[in-house]
Amino acid sequence: MNDTMSKKPIVARLNAVTFPMLDAEREILAFLNADVVELEGATDDEILSAAKNADAVMIVSAYLHGNVIRELQHLRVISRLGTGTDKIDVDEATRCGIVVANLPDFSTEEVADHTLALILASARRLKYFEACMRAGEKPSSVAGMHRLAVQTLGIIGFGRIGKAVAKRAMAFGMRILAYDPLLTPGEKNEWNVEAVDFETVLSQSDYLSLLCPLTSGNREMIRMEQLRMMKPASVLINTGRGELVHEEDLVEALKTGVIQGAAIDVFAGINVFSESGFSTNHPYFTIDNILLTPHVSANSEEAMIASRTGGSRAVVDVLSGFYPRHVVNCNVIPRIPLQDARNEKNL
Repeated sequence: MNDTMSKKPIVARLNAVTFPMLDAEREILAFLNADVVELEGATDDEILSAAKNADAVMIVSAYLHGNVIRELQHLRVISRLGTGTDKIDVDEATRCGIVVANLPDFSTEEVADHTLALILASARRLKYFEACMRAGEKPSSVAGMHRLAVQTLGIIGFGRIGKAVAKRAMAFGMRILAYDPLLTPGEKNEWNVEAVDFETVLSQSDYLSLLCPLTSGNREMIRMEQLRMMKPASVLINTGRGELVHEEDLVEALKTGVIQGAAIDVFAGINVFSESGFSTNHPYFTIDNILLTPHVSANSEEAMIASRTGGSRAVVDVLSGFYPRHVVNCNVIPRIPLQDARNEKNL
């Protein structure tokens, strides 16, 4: 550990109720001999009260707003135990000299598997046929069922997960369209996908998969206007971020036959991580042609361990004077100078 550290560091571990700490996290953080404060962090006041003097914040799904970040005068690192950072005010953290770390590759395989599972469940109409079986009813029709080898998958966001989904879909013989402004000609050729514009991926996809990060520019990128551009027989798959979709518009589109179906794992209007459970009053629960899973696409025993250990190592790195493996705000000027990232095997 860095000899320049003059006090026992304080690590605030948020979401400690909904996502309790693992022994693996504690073992890594023990390297710092830190005081670990465990809290849920459901409100700004709770975070400020418990983490006022924190040197590091570890966060799973809570919000960390700019007004809170400004008050944390000792904070040196925010470690996201996952990928998305849309609930963290990264800009404010950067202005304050706080490193924001994440784990962009901890659950690539899991999200890709889950995305394919939703596509397969929709293609094979598993929800309908399971209901028929439980009711003792003979299935009435094969309408809407097509072999995947004659179907087109559109992927919005061709990063790590988008590529992993494409690889799996290609094994089923699907045609792959990719919309991503950052897609390079080399990636297009390497992955044998068709690089298309936004309108084309909407209009030509039988299954449209949202796999891009949430930004200020793409919030609610799928509204009624975009849904009307899709094929009436198409299915929307969202394992990216709930806020990419205008949920009321999607409900209306599903009710009126604008598109055939949807399979959703992420939500804007449902907090599936609520400590006391969540309400089923959301309009999604009023329609049958939507398959819902409670934000579990990134889950597996292996991914959970990877997220907790990776997030803990990022904290140890920064508080020991090193850059973590993955820095979100690469332009940050740290409050205390850091050395280049070290080999994690040294931990």
